[in-house]
Amino acid sequence: MSGGVVAIAGAAGGLGPEVARVLTDKGAYLSLGERDEERLQGVVEQLGLPDDRALGQTVDLLDPQSAAGWVDATVTRFGRVDVLVHLVGGWRGGEPIATASADDDDFLHAALVKTVQVASRAFLPQLLENRGRFVLVSSPQADRPTSTNAAYGAAKAAAEAWTLALADELGPSGGTANIIRVNAIVTPRMREESPDKEFTTFSDASEIAEAVSYLLSPAARKMNGQRLSLHP
Repeated sequence: MSGGVVAIAGAAGGLGPEVARVLTDKGAYLSLGERDEERLQGVVEQLGLPDDRALGQTVDLLDPQSAAGWVDATVTRFGRVDVLVHLVGGWRGGEPIATASADDDDFLHAALVKTVQVASRAFLPQLLENRGRFVLVSSPQADRPTSTNAAYGAAKAAAEAWTLALADELGPSGGTANIIRVNAIVTPRMREESPDKEFTTFSDASEIAEAVSYLLSPAARKMNGQRLSLHP
């Protein structure tokens, strides 16, 4: 991954900072996309990278023009894009189908499906040109949804289907698109704040970040259209 240009969507979310840190250690050049400017700048400052290694871009991934601007800014800074990692998340649920709010359907489709579609369309020309790679972080709810997570599971399943379609499109050019399935994520900060708590049903952020790194490595160059499961 050393020298590769990686765009991270949702860079200031629960998983983004850890993925950025691991890829920084691997020598990647980072284009960090995030809707919240203040949180984004916090991640950029934590990484402590010079301008020629990192770009922080405020972006609305529900807006194709905003996404296109992110691509343009990345290419202007680094000359190309090799990878798009999609970490935009969100959750609503807890109610059975009969009483769940329809607003949750709209929110989760926007956060978990629309952002994948908008971001991947914007970056696709670069990924096709550079034998690029796409990574989606998903959930086992995509194919084993519970009744209280129906909208969440449906959105994750749609995002996975889109990723597999990207795999079909990228494959002939030498690119890849793969999925990492995880449970709820435990971050280093969560462990620091609750050292005695058991996180037996959580997926560790550092483990997920290493899995992302693996999918971007030469060892995974022939892995395309696959699901890598990290959940317990």
